[in-house]
Amino acid sequence: MISITVSNATLILGAHVIFRDLSWEIQHDQKIGLIGPNGAGKSSLFKLIVGEHEPEKGGTVIRAKGVTVGYLPQHPEFEPDRTAISLALEGNPRIAEIDLELKRLEKRLGDPEVYNNPKTLERTLDSQHKLLEEFESLGGLNYESRVRELLRGLGLPESDFEKPVRALSGGQKKLIGLARLMLALPSVLLLDEPDNHLDMPGKEFLEKLINEYPGAVVIISHDRYILDAVATHIAEIEDGKITTFTGNYTEFIVDKEERLARQEELYQVQQREIGRLEMALTRYKQWVVFNDKFATRIHNMEARIERIEKIERPVLERRKMDLSLNGWRGSNQVLEFVRVSKSFPQPASTAVASLPPLSAINVLNNLNFLIRHGERVGLIGANGAGKSVLLRMILGKEQPTSGEIKLGPSVRVGYYAQEHETLDFDQTVMDAVRHAGKMSESNAVSFLIRYLFTYQQVTQKVGALSGGERSRLQLALLVLSGANFLLLDEPTNNLDIASAEALENALEEFNGTVLVISHDRYFLDRTVDRIFELKDSQITEYIGGYSEYAAKAGINSLEANQAKA
Repeated sequence: MISITVSNATLILGAHVIFRDLSWEIQHDQKIGLIGPNGAGKSSLFKLIVGEHEPEKGGTVIRAKGVTVGYLPQHPEFEPDRTAISLALEGNPRIAEIDLELKRLEKRLGDPEVYNNPKTLERTLDSQHKLLEEFESLGGLNYESRVRELLRGLGLPESDFEKPVRALSGGQKKLIGLARLMLALPSVLLLDEPDNHLDMPGKEFLEKLINEYPGAVVIISHDRYILDAVATHIAEIEDGKITTFTGNYTEFIVDKEERLARQEELYQVQQREIGRLEMALTRYKQWVVFNDKFATRIHNMEARIERIEKIERPVLERRKMDLSLNGWRGSNQVLEFVRVSKSFPQPASTAVASLPPLSAINVLNNLNFLIRHGERVGLIGANGAGKSVLLRMILGKEQPTSGEIKLGPSVRVGYYAQEHETLDFDQTVMDAVRHAGKMSESNAVSFLIRYLFTYQQVTQKVGALSGGERSRLQLALLVLSGANFLLLDEPTNNLDIASAEALENALEEFNGTVLVISHDRYFLDRTVDRIFELKDSQITEYIGGYSEYAAKAGINSLEANQAKA
């Protein structure tokens, strides 16, 4: 059954054509991965479906009768003074409605005019029975505990449940929005990058929710593991057109390569045939001067060429970010932690009665490890485990409570910040590059074009850029830094798949050392040769990428099984 039909939709925002004559269907049970490069129109298509954008004249978006749609935008906004738990509890408003109605009926049943009137009593009890059945079917009996379990599973700490939304990060707001949608159970879920800022347990929990969801789910994601784990279909937006495929992301990529190769072959065959006909037409046009009987042949051949349904030449190699990280050898021993511990004073408001008023919170405890030149190390762990604290200590922004952190004497550190806080949002893109690279304006423009910036964008302020554009700018500045030890904090979070692959290739060629915090399991498998798992203030080391770690740590996840297959 078709839930949503998009027919001949053209969307123009300002002077920019997002897509033209786009048609697409969402079936009631499909789990669709919606992919495409940054700026291709994925989020705009979602907004078209929910009515935030209107198609140009002639295009339509039709929902089947009774179909409801839930939409999670990239940056959900809520009333700033509301708490996380109160917002999440409103996820299924019908439960609150039934609860109020049941309380009203309970009062009525205590009214003598009701219980002394058999017919009125029977109708009231019948209404109560029906509402209780609906309440139970919606999970109302244990609703609050389910809501709390859902928030915890997605990675929101219980300590944040009662905080006002204004005190939460953008990623935490997204968790609240996702929880509300899952509780409302609309017929179709539209999720715009719901996995950003989720740790690995949170991503696995999300995969389980999507796989078990009773309706259709369309997810925009650049996480290739999630797309393999949940997608029954892939829809790709590219050059204003949408291509659909039955299967997961890996199967789609294999099919796409074969399809493009076939299309290129058919295009070449057709071009040879058209060339042969056009050469014959040229000869006939020369001969018609001497013999007008060729005029009919010329007309017929022109009509024949015109009737040929032209095969479009496929784009086999699309323009990608030209990222080249030029490191250098430097010290053999790059980074060493010797009995390093880090603790913070416990705030009085959170102190436990049985503990002293300012007892310390131990974040890192007696860490010992050595990273040598050329190694690629992935640092993983749940949100709040202390990964960012460890990076800040390496950068000298935090001091260890005890122990020693040793950096090699010829080590130059380059830092990629997850929230882009190393960028000056008031600077123009061009000035950021000119200052970092000490280059002329023309050289800065040429350099930025390699990172997929347009002439118009280079004069914009950094604050006006999208998340993906800021990520590419940070990578460009890393190149200019001349660093030989890269500290990367979630570098793929805002990158599209093509840019993430460019980063993977650049790290493979990089003549230096890398320590990367990432929850992107696909990226870890392709870039690192050691995994440091930070858990319970300790680091456990695993040789290999994410798949080897998952196997040794006993993580029985779908993506680990696929990676080993």
